[in-house]
Amino acid sequence: MPQEQLEIMRHSCAHLVAAAVYELYPEAKFGVGPIVENGFYYDIKIPGEFGEDKLKEIEKMAVKLKNKKIPFIRKEMDIDEAIKYFSDKKQDFKVSLLEDLKEKGTTKMNAEELQDVGGDVSRVSVYETGNFVDLCRGPHVESSSEVGFFKLTKLAGAYWRGDDKNPMLSRIYGVCFESEKKLDDHLKQIEEAKKRDHRKLGAELDLFTFSELVGPGLALWTPKGTLLRDILDNFIWELRKERGYSKVAIPHITKRALYETSGHWQKFSEELFHITTREGHEFAMKPMNCPHHTQIYSHIPRSYREMPQRYAETTMVYRDEQSGELSGLSRVRCITQDDAHVFARESQVKEEVFKIWDIIEIFYKATGFGSLKIRLSLHDPDNFDKYLGTKEVWEKTENQLRDLAKERGAEAFEAKGEAAMYGPKVDFIATDSLGREWQVATIQIDRNMPERFGLECINEKGEKERIVMLHAAIMGSIERFLSVLIEHSAGSFPVWMSPIQVVLTPVSEKHVLGAKEIAKELQEKGIRLEIDDADETIGNKVRKAAKQKAPYIIVIGDKELSGEDWVVRVRGQEEQLKISKEDFIQKIVTEIKEKK
Repeated sequence: MPQEQLEIMRHSCAHLVAAAVYELYPEAKFGVGPIVENGFYYDIKIPGEFGEDKLKEIEKMAVKLKNKKIPFIRKEMDIDEAIKYFSDKKQDFKVSLLEDLKEKGTTKMNAEELQDVGGDVSRVSVYETGNFVDLCRGPHVESSSEVGFFKLTKLAGAYWRGDDKNPMLSRIYGVCFESEKKLDDHLKQIEEAKKRDHRKLGAELDLFTFSELVGPGLALWTPKGTLLRDILDNFIWELRKERGYSKVAIPHITKRALYETSGHWQKFSEELFHITTREGHEFAMKPMNCPHHTQIYSHIPRSYREMPQRYAETTMVYRDEQSGELSGLSRVRCITQDDAHVFARESQVKEEVFKIWDIIEIFYKATGFGSLKIRLSLHDPDNFDKYLGTKEVWEKTENQLRDLAKERGAEAFEAKGEAAMYGPKVDFIATDSLGREWQVATIQIDRNMPERFGLECINEKGEKERIVMLHAAIMGSIERFLSVLIEHSAGSFPVWMSPIQVVLTPVSEKHVLGAKEIAKELQEKGIRLEIDDADETIGNKVRKAAKQKAPYIIVIGDKELSGEDWVVRVRGQEEQLKISKEDFIQKIVTEIKEKK
């Protein structure tokens, strides 16, 4: 089924579900019901207690209405007539949308996003689905029998129009497909995703936690989780170090003036954490690092002989995300970025981009994602006021990205509107073990920030030369990357990055001292391990280690201490490995070195 037709079907299904809610709860007040990936949601204020148990009741009613083959009937009204109609129905949220449409020509909230929708907004369309009438532009399928195969999947809370000062609504999520098989396949994937949920596995593996006292969206990392972060970050640093990068460090706050110069204050101010000092000066928690790094570059004059300058820093940034949008590690308020910026001459751009590209390919192969899709994220020409700089600079930079991707041999696809505000990007898309796609690493070519900050070098002729700035993130947000990695691997990390690579389980107390001697020998080879010396049965110890997804579990008893071959339990294998101590050490050291 073509994507456009599929979206019409899913939007029609959202209306059908709302019609089912109306049949069951005629006092309900309806918000909006847009399509999302694989389905839709509908925000509704339903009187009384409303929990997950009600979803089955609503779904049953929706199926009943579907089978009645109810037509979707489109009607037009004058906007004032529509306001009166929905006011009489006590549908306050619809009235709010209509009043915005009448006053501003749009239903968008943010004043900076308002745009002239064109045409006549004095008339609006509504759709009847049985007894339910909804404000909607359409189009829809002809009747309820054509809404496909659907399932209501979950219930969440959402503030009306995303503002925590507004009422909280119930957000009903559903999935919808054109065939029963595709629906069943998707539901199986959802069940597998639940087992792999990084929030569930993160707790089971003791990697991170959240605290109500600290606040939502602020992850706290345990020793094992911190070790995992450091292993990955150190790997990236080694790759960068080989290519001439230097580490830098910056504060976590800045004066407002820095972001006014960069343009972030004008375009990004609503997402900043604002700070006012005792003297009344306005500061902000940094949401990104690039403006600070420009000041390191420009603090002394630069000769062409010093170019390029390559700065790398793994540091935390802060964004004032709305509470309803926070989700485990996927969406947080404190983000750790493995950030890097290259300040280069025009003639050096290609070489530097390809160096970053090499790092990305090496890293994602080692982390188990294999090949990556390449997306060229370009500006939206219909909304150019979202971006910094001139159209000529954007056109030049985007053409350069196309040429670089072609020279690299990448099969890149283009996405308008996905660029950063200061430049287009090469975005790398990873596919996880469930077939889901995630945007991970990114390379941006930026000619606007150097212009705004006056970044230059002195060339061979003794003249000032404007430079180019490259932005590069390999993991991007470490929190978000780890949410993807945990779910991709189901917590069974490759040996080289596992926080604990080996668990030694002494058979009894008399074997503990010998296990510690073995542990010392393994640790001298750089192997990370734990000894479970609890006063428990060996069966319990092995089960605990297996639940922690340790790559290797070794029982230490009389035979092992006397020099006989070890019997090693290998994660994911039923057959145990019989191997000498020396060969096992060589095996795991090789796996760590070769990133397996």
